[in-house]
Amino acid sequence: MQLTVEEQEMLDGKYGKGTQIAMKIQVALGEVFDAPKMVPVSRTHVALSNQEADLWFVEKLVNAGAKCRVSPTVNPGFNLEYFQCITTISKEDEQTIRRTRQAYKDIGATLTFDCTPYLEKNVPRFGEITAFSESSATPFINSVYGARTNRESAQSALCAAITGRTPLYGFLLDENRKGQVLVDVQADVKNDFDYQLLGYAVPKKLQFKTPVFVNLPTTPSPAALMNLGAQLNTAGNVPMYHIVGVTPEARTIEDAFQGDEPERIITITQEDLDQVHAEITDPVGKIDFALFGCPHFNLNQVAQVAELVKGKKLEVKLWIMTSSLTKELATRMGYLETLQAAGGDIVDDTCMDQPCWEFLYGKKGVTDSPKCAYYTKRRNMQFVIRKVEDCIEAAMRGEVS
Repeated sequence: MQLTVEEQEMLDGKYGKGTQIAMKIQVALGEVFDAPKMVPVSRTHVALSNQEADLWFVEKLVNAGAKCRVSPTVNPGFNLEYFQCITTISKEDEQTIRRTRQAYKDIGATLTFDCTPYLEKNVPRFGEITAFSESSATPFINSVYGARTNRESAQSALCAAITGRTPLYGFLLDENRKGQVLVDVQADVKNDFDYQLLGYAVPKKLQFKTPVFVNLPTTPSPAALMNLGAQLNTAGNVPMYHIVGVTPEARTIEDAFQGDEPERIITITQEDLDQVHAEITDPVGKIDFALFGCPHFNLNQVAQVAELVKGKKLEVKLWIMTSSLTKELATRMGYLETLQAAGGDIVDDTCMDQPCWEFLYGKKGVTDSPKCAYYTKRRNMQFVIRKVEDCIEAAMRGEVS
């Protein structure tokens, strides 16, 4: 790779051991992908996991004196103080979350603890070069904003934050951003939940390809676009998509494919959506809880749930995971009070794939998120997957029929 003088100095250790380690990793990554050079990044996001390997890596860099040049927003672990009030948190898990907080604070991260920073705190402009990890963030950054990021790991994104650089390859290059497969949607996509199913269904018919959607509504909500990207990047490896007439690099089909013909044309029917729904949901029956916010709910989504439960009582406990900013706004707007009166709650700074939910292991819940159901399988949590309105109805009855 061709390095600038400053980049070579980072690699040689002039800026300290921590920066040297980060630059070594960046150079190795660039060599793997035949990147000709590094480019500056102006935004970063690190999908911290609050798990031992992730923690070992960030503490190694902190102990080597690393500091972030481009302060990254970070993913959630769990809200220790909240869960200590409702369940028992082991000493080991408490120590891990405290160490995680401290390490990312010491390295210079912005402690958002939110998996949707692209909606609030870390919003890029069109064409901006960034380094984002997080399975819902990379497709949103690339597709909806037209900014540029590769599908970074938590570690490579952190190295980019420390060095302020990333190798020039992949989705940073014009030619790699064009669509590859035309997806003709012949299903009735009419609400945010349908985009969840669409995102999960498409990778069944294509893998490692950039889809270009046609025949979708031209006014999708931010939640719909968030859902689509999150599921595409959970069921498959799809860090970018185009919707003709909606996303900025797909004003026309010709734009989306950069003048080329699609490699393939696939059709998604209502039968495809119904089939994938049946495949990924657990059987109906009694439920023990309802859980939303994977990815984190935005304020409009919180408002929807609050309106559905207003003046009513839930049969089972309901939680909404969201950012601390959204929870603060929900408190101001009275949504939190409404939810709590019905028997629900909002928990910020928390991911569903965390040990804080151990008291729900072996139980069955209801959610609108296939991603939530997918990641919690290893934690012995079962989910019936339904649209939000049906989830709330089920939570009021204590069962899904």
